[in-house]
Amino acid sequence: MIRIMRHLVARDLRLALRQGSDAAMVIAFFVITVTLFPLGVGPEPNVLARIAAGVVWVTALLATMLSLDRLFQADYDDGSTDLLVLAPIPLELAVLAKVVAHWMLTGLPLIVTAPVLAALMNMPGPGYPVLIGSMLLATPTLSLIGSVGAALALGARRGGILISLLVLPLYIPVLIFAVGGVDAAISGLTPRPHLLLLGAILAAALPLAPWAAAAALRHSLR
Repeated sequence: MIRIMRHLVARDLRLALRQGSDAAMVIAFFVITVTLFPLGVGPEPNVLARIAAGVVWVTALLATMLSLDRLFQADYDDGSTDLLVLAPIPLELAVLAKVVAHWMLTGLPLIVTAPVLAALMNMPGPGYPVLIGSMLLATPTLSLIGSVGAALALGARRGGILISLLVLPLYIPVLIFAVGGVDAAISGLTPRPHLLLLGAILAAALPLAPWAAAAALRHSLR
């Protein structure tokens, strides 16, 4: 099963890198949107430092959502989803493999880019380790939760808008704890409770999200 999962992840990575548009679009949106804030609110360092964590995290969240509608749609259009259902591994593991590929294409580039954009926003030094740590914990959660919304909206018209309506309320706790952890570190407080809560959300989403997404996929194929 592990070998089949590895092949599924490698397949999705090859297809995405061959197209090249989704990952580039996510990073371009992330960079352009963050760089607009200093132009909009002004170059005052204290103002930028105060809003840095919120700006970076909200923009990362929105950037992650841009590619969610393609998570299952390409396989659904060419009939590969039927093969996934018939594959000799549980559908939940196949969904998890696609989530891993999605995170590698979107979450990892966001983690690498976030500190650079935080420096642009004049984030104080203590916030950088917590920013990276919170993104390592939270970006997989965003992909897991997003997979449920993508599966529910599969085959629907204006699926991207529907996915946004489905997943945004579920993203709010992740956003609150991630930004709260960075702000706590900047203020000289411990970010440990926020990071532990992000870890708890990830631990809950890891088994539940693939199961819910697989159930939604089975329903879409009926």
